[in-house]
Amino acid sequence: MKQLLQELGSGRTVLADIPAPTAPRGGLCIASRRSLISAGTERMLVEFGRAGLLGKARQQSEKVWQVLDKVRTDGLLPTLEAVRSKLEQPMPLGYCNVGVVESVGGEVRGFEVGDRVVSNGPHAERVAVPRNLCARIPDGVSDDAAAFTVIGAIGLQGLRLAAPTLGESFVVTGLGLIGLLTVQLLRANGCRVLGIDPDPSKTALARGFGASTVELSKGEDPLLAAQAFTSGRGVDGVLITAATRSNDPVTQAARMCRKRGRIVLVGVAGLELDRADFYEKELSFQVSCSYGPGRYDSQYEQGGTDYPVGFVRWTEQRNFEAVLDMMASGALDVSPLITHRFPFDDAARAYDLLVGDEPYLGILLEYSQTSREPPVRTIQMREPLASAVQRTVRVGFVGAGNYASRVLMPAFAKAGSELLAVASAGGVTAAHAAAKHGFGTATTDVAAVLADPRVDLVVVATRHDSHARYVIEAIEAGKHVFTEKPLCLTLDELQRIEVAVAGQQRLLMVGFNRRFAPHVQRIKALLTATPGPKAFVMTVNAGAIPAAHWTQDLRIGGGRIVGEACHFVDLLRHLCGVPIVGHKAVALDTPTRDSATFILHFADGSVGTVHYFANGSSAFPKERLTVFAGGRVLELDNFRRLRGFGWPGLRSERLWRQDKGQRACAQAVITAVRDGGAAPIPFAELLEVSRCSIEIQQALR
Repeated sequence: MKQLLQELGSGRTVLADIPAPTAPRGGLCIASRRSLISAGTERMLVEFGRAGLLGKARQQSEKVWQVLDKVRTDGLLPTLEAVRSKLEQPMPLGYCNVGVVESVGGEVRGFEVGDRVVSNGPHAERVAVPRNLCARIPDGVSDDAAAFTVIGAIGLQGLRLAAPTLGESFVVTGLGLIGLLTVQLLRANGCRVLGIDPDPSKTALARGFGASTVELSKGEDPLLAAQAFTSGRGVDGVLITAATRSNDPVTQAARMCRKRGRIVLVGVAGLELDRADFYEKELSFQVSCSYGPGRYDSQYEQGGTDYPVGFVRWTEQRNFEAVLDMMASGALDVSPLITHRFPFDDAARAYDLLVGDEPYLGILLEYSQTSREPPVRTIQMREPLASAVQRTVRVGFVGAGNYASRVLMPAFAKAGSELLAVASAGGVTAAHAAAKHGFGTATTDVAAVLADPRVDLVVVATRHDSHARYVIEAIEAGKHVFTEKPLCLTLDELQRIEVAVAGQQRLLMVGFNRRFAPHVQRIKALLTATPGPKAFVMTVNAGAIPAAHWTQDLRIGGGRIVGEACHFVDLLRHLCGVPIVGHKAVALDTPTRDSATFILHFADGSVGTVHYFANGSSAFPKERLTVFAGGRVLELDNFRRLRGFGWPGLRSERLWRQDKGQRACAQAVITAVRDGGAAPIPFAELLEVSRCSIEIQQALR
């Protein structure tokens, strides 16, 4: 299928071949009929993409400081690679989709195959969308009109925050698509409306919807117009639907309002405010969040958990439904807003319109009947290779996120494997990774990768909650498996993996790459020749992650100890070389419990302490290991510099670039699979480290 993507690095807008998505659990797969280009938001994305590096830095100055911190801690080359990888990632465009339900995922109620629906899906021939971000279209609403639903919901949410009442006077600043829909919503609510915009064609449309207007193009003064509009009392409220960096819209709104008036920012504006403008009138100011309650709540959007209507009357989905009902009743008319139509195959030309001089407003993309043909979930990226090397290991990837694409795929390619197939849920990342790294196919069908007889090794690089399932399925399909950490999230999953692996002549490996780092190998050699118990102190400046992030969810990410700190359990287990016989843990009293210290006791009397902290500064190195052994000390700083204190022949060793062992780890796996050797990490150690990490996480919670 075709999907519209924005290349952030080059700024190109491309219509790419993407494998068709499947209906997610709790979601719908929709064959598109129409989609609307959100002129304001999508124009900003296009302009950002087409800006040079300096222009991008000016627009996102906070990212520049993050980059500089990373240079100080990780080095220049890894930072440049990370930035380049980020800019290479294609960004799906669009969020105003209309189509027909093609398939329904598990746990979905209220939708059936064949329903016409709106969603916030991107510009693509097929979209996969969670159920709470979809709404059925009434019979009396056309596809063209329904394409404005999501935009209308943005205006409606701003309106709900402003809480207008019958007869009140409101100003709408910025008469783009959202502004003109907001004018109609206010009029339907029984309000008098004054619209402000420099474009006379837009003010003419606003007058057609029953608003009075300020003709900025004729030099009219908005403040004087507002005073005349309210007979000197001041307006009851202002909805700012403009997109500008200027502070003027907010300042102007404050001066227009009556005492205790309301200002709601729906669009984008500068926020350098004058306290006096707000203080003397006791004005309220609020920023509206997109389509309404539920936005950016993963439990609502991805998990499908609705808010009880008795407590949260209007959610994203219910706002969609309200807009559609207003369209069905005739209270909301979008037909005058449509200025351009393009066949979807010509979508790139539509985006040239956004940065050109030709006037535009509502730009519709129309999808042909080909989007109703059976979906193609696997696309061929290149012809199959005739390998010149005997026993080449052929690899299939499940998951194609940033880490997989930036780190794992190059590592496995350099190790001499053939990258055969890559799968991802939505298809965009799979197609991008396949093109970048030379995979034979890109797919959204994981089962096809697992069933492919040519695939020798399956690399699992998906979200944590799916690791155990894919590991077991791949083992049962007769494949060798490399999974990114963690191996699993629960002790029950660990037991099921142990049962699946038992009796199988297949290798299972977890991406505990730090034990393969060159400096760690040097430390291991030194410690092996040093008798007696050792003391390890691992300090991890992990950085804060919001409580709502999926990694903090025990069901999805497993928590940060299982999800990331397992690396350091494995590292100390490797360096000590004997089993862990006990552990203790304590956490800072925070909601996430992700700043913790835990102590590992080893069978030879050694002790390892891991300080995993999320409350530090990003300017401090992320990982520091100190080892006390035999009257000597070793210190490894961020996998770049190793110092020895009291070690003959070792004072300081420094690498040109940080090396955490990812490439050596991949090479060890490929060599073991190709030559039939032992697993790089014994299976018993994988079980031991995973069990210990899960038990520590449980103790902390």
